[in-house]
Amino acid sequence: MNAPLHALSVEVFTHTLGNLAVILEKAATNAAQRKFDAAVLLGARLAPDMLPLTRQIQIASDIAKNSVARLAGQDPPRFEDTETTIEQLRARLARTVDYLKSVPPSAFEGAETRHIKVTAGDRTLEFRGLDFLQRWAIPNVFFHVVTAYDILRHNGVELGKRDFLNGGRDW
Repeated sequence: MNAPLHALSVEVFTHTLGNLAVILEKAATNAAQRKFDAAVLLGARLAPDMLPLTRQIQIASDIAKNSVARLAGQDPPRFEDTETTIEQLRARLARTVDYLKSVPPSAFEGAETRHIKVTAGDRTLEFRGLDFLQRWAIPNVFFHVVTAYDILRHNGVELGKRDFLNGGRDW
């Protein structure tokens, strides 16, 4: 059995970001079928004060990789936020998943109690590892993935619960 925090972080984030990559593929296909430039979707947002689709995906990627790195006591890889196409965003998600998979379960030994600091705007939040994962990392990744899903769904991409939960694949 994998270390519990490895299973709750790496395995959950890998699955969720993989589903997001499939959802983005469906968005590109939908745009082609409806004969409009898929890049229009990248700037879409649910409300004027919310971040657009591209930033939702970049942030989900960053939170997943940075959180796993913090839990494992590592420095996360840095990704520039330069994506301008759905394919580039899908490639970013693939790089994130590759990094997540590279962190072995043994790196999570002692992670439950590891002291973790996160800068959030002008505040510094402090957690122990398990609380960080349960109360900050997982909710934040899911918030940004759900928001990306909602932006696409709001813009007419045919998505359903199965897409969110399992990338539209059969169980």
